[in-house]
Amino acid sequence: MLSVSHLYVYPIKSLGGILLDQVQLTDRGLKHDRRLVLIDEDNRFISQREIARMALLQTALCGSKLIVFEKGNSGDAIEVDLNPAEGDVVKVILFKDESEGIVLDETVNSWFSKKLDVNCRLVYMPDRVRRAVDPVYAHNDEITAFSDGFPLLLIGQASLNDLNNRLNQWLPMNRFRPNIVFTGGAAFEEDTMKEFEISKIRFAAVKPCARCVVTTIDQETGARGKEPLKTLNQYRQLNNKLYFGQNILYKDDGVLRIGDELKVIQRQPYLL
Repeated sequence: MLSVSHLYVYPIKSLGGILLDQVQLTDRGLKHDRRLVLIDEDNRFISQREIARMALLQTALCGSKLIVFEKGNSGDAIEVDLNPAEGDVVKVILFKDESEGIVLDETVNSWFSKKLDVNCRLVYMPDRVRRAVDPVYAHNDEITAFSDGFPLLLIGQASLNDLNNRLNQWLPMNRFRPNIVFTGGAAFEEDTMKEFEISKIRFAAVKPCARCVVTTIDQETGARGKEPLKTLNQYRQLNNKLYFGQNILYKDDGVLRIGDELKVIQRQPYLL
């Protein structure tokens, strides 16, 4: 049997994630997932691609607030409103997309600017903003928050085990920043899941996830390396891109829980 083993949300894009026992599935992903993003002076999003030390900023949910603190220095923390109602509205440039967001207050922005040594602002995506996924892959005009492109990322534990068996040093799942991890089945079985069901919610795997340099950053230290991209290049490469995990779409909402069964409804051929 395939079953959900981990559920993660990343309230601020590219900062530390939060492991949850259960979580609400909303119209644009898991509740609180990537509803906040840091932007630079040109309104472009900031990620670990440019600033690896973002990995050291951790997050914790506390009612209607998000607590952000630096790894190893939890006494220096900032409290962020998870649903700010007011603030200046700005454009947010995320790859080739333009979206909108509400800028949080100057106290918050100054804290992040100091921690990351770059002038930046924290921006929230309100419910009225509807950022569409790539129409080439959309089924029902789906939307997402400030994710790279899709509302959910699914990875099988067996896939990570397969990769780690090829590496000299074991890597944790947090290198790949999934939302849903499942156990059971074969390595890269997620590649074959055209449609599946969890908690009576129907999901569709629409696009393998191309991986970037963020996977080479140690989430405990912020140090960069060559793995896992060097090894993935040997057996997970197609058209000059390296794939690990599946981007997921869905139609309904509901609650996902660790231990939920994942039932495959329809298969598709392996991509690689």
